[in-house]
Amino acid sequence: MTLPQIIGYGLLTLAIWKLVRRRATLNLAGPEKDHWLKGLPFSSMRFQRYLKIAADYGKAVKIHGLFGQELFYVSDPRALHHILVKEQHIFEENNVFILCNKLIFGEGLISTLGEQHRKQRKMINPVFSTSNMRQLLSIIHSISQQLKSVLMANLSADSSAELDVLPWLSRSALDCVCEGVLGYHSNALDAGNGNEYTEALRMIGFVNFPYLTKTVVFRPLMPVVTRNLSLYWRKFVDCLTMSWLPTQTLRNFRELRRIVEVMDSASRTIFEEKKLALEKPSLTPSQSNGTFGGTREQDIMSIMIKSNASSSEADRLSDAELLGQMNVMIFAGFETTTAAVARALHMLAMHPHVQEQLRAEICDAIAAYGATDVDHSYANAVVRETLRLYPSIPILGRTTTEAVSVPLQFPVRSTSGEEISAVPLVKNQTIVVSVLAANHNQAVWGEDASEWKPERWLNSSQGTTPGVKDGVKYPGVYSSMMTFLAGSRSCIGFKFAEMEINLSARGRVGDSSTRHPFRSSVRTGRGGNVKEVQWKMGIFFAPVVKQPAGDGETPQLPLSMRLVRE
Repeated sequence: MTLPQIIGYGLLTLAIWKLVRRRATLNLAGPEKDHWLKGLPFSSMRFQRYLKIAADYGKAVKIHGLFGQELFYVSDPRALHHILVKEQHIFEENNVFILCNKLIFGEGLISTLGEQHRKQRKMINPVFSTSNMRQLLSIIHSISQQLKSVLMANLSADSSAELDVLPWLSRSALDCVCEGVLGYHSNALDAGNGNEYTEALRMIGFVNFPYLTKTVVFRPLMPVVTRNLSLYWRKFVDCLTMSWLPTQTLRNFRELRRIVEVMDSASRTIFEEKKLALEKPSLTPSQSNGTFGGTREQDIMSIMIKSNASSSEADRLSDAELLGQMNVMIFAGFETTTAAVARALHMLAMHPHVQEQLRAEICDAIAAYGATDVDHSYANAVVRETLRLYPSIPILGRTTTEAVSVPLQFPVRSTSGEEISAVPLVKNQTIVVSVLAANHNQAVWGEDASEWKPERWLNSSQGTTPGVKDGVKYPGVYSSMMTFLAGSRSCIGFKFAEMEINLSARGRVGDSSTRHPFRSSVRTGRGGNVKEVQWKMGIFFAPVVKQPAGDGETPQLPLSMRLVRE
């Protein structure tokens, strides 16, 4: 064994030892370990298993992670309010998450903690006001129309055709977020556009090649290396590590590093040109932003830069922090939106009666108002129900900074079988917040909680509020669900995301006299097998085609589509 391999495996052993040495601390019932080494491997757990754990053992459960580590798996509403809102300073993002985000995206919201995070949030919150979001409505609508034109170009007037819509949804989402956040014309819907920055953004996502997912196994090494080694030795270990990694893993790391460098360089250029354009408004767009398109001054970054410049010195963010927000917002608004729109279209394809009802509502609105951007109650219901039932990010992690007791809304059983209404946690306890189980909780959402029923959101006008039962509800910032989280680490751009998902879904169902209904693909794949879409769990939910018609790995969403003319 070579010296680099010895050092590499030594670091991995150190990381494992730090996990294994933790003693049993959770006095909670829960499922047995699947494997003495792996515990319950979350990366391979199926959708239904996440829900079954909560159904079998309650909303606060002890499960086992990698190397047998005890994890607190929680979906109880009172516990989540305590963890994410009331005592959020005790429940921080784990070090692996923070350090890896900082390396990839810079000093943005998802890479900072404590006072720095609070300062950033205070600055950015007003930027995402309803009035600012409304200014971006026309941009999203325009891009939605471009996507409609692209899809229609692939359809004939007389017959249906199968299209893999996922790459186009991804390109459309990237155009929306680049234009809305940066005021930057990415032109991702133009498949022939060879822009290096646009391609780097696309490659970091799950649709093209999941570099973030494929390198996740090595992330636990990050805190060990950064805490225990100086900068000199970290660079030394970095060089050695590159020499002992397997060939494909090494390629993934190198490509991820290249993508990060491209993103950083382009973001700096856009940022500097945008600052110049705002400081010297007399410059024409070609003079101020010739490389990356004209500055509109209504995009989120322009508003943020102006707001930051007018703030007091104590509240002002550094250029590094503003750059970090750019990268974070692009990534967060790009992949999650792609997954959400894809899921909404898949559900509409499997429920043609809902699709027809939605199309009828849109046509009626066009006839009545002559516009497509009016509010549609049924469209809103479809989007909300999809976001509730299938959150793009099903789980998230937290770590306790001190010993604490977490109160429960619904009592659970201890290891000995006693009923308990609070769970004591030690310092450095790893917590798994199950957004998925919370959004499927029958005690809050009703017995039909796991059914896709958009009409549940239409009943609120009759005196019932979805997600509120006997005064009990979740602390989420969006419609009482946990999809966009709660507290100061909730999704700051959820209004922008909802607007984009809503318009994108509406545009695919029909918004003019030429429309394209769609259904799940019925064409056969390899060996004459029907293609069946399955949603695979990873960092995000991603649609794949089940074997044997597909490989069960490559993200794709084949839909059978046809034109309808009136």
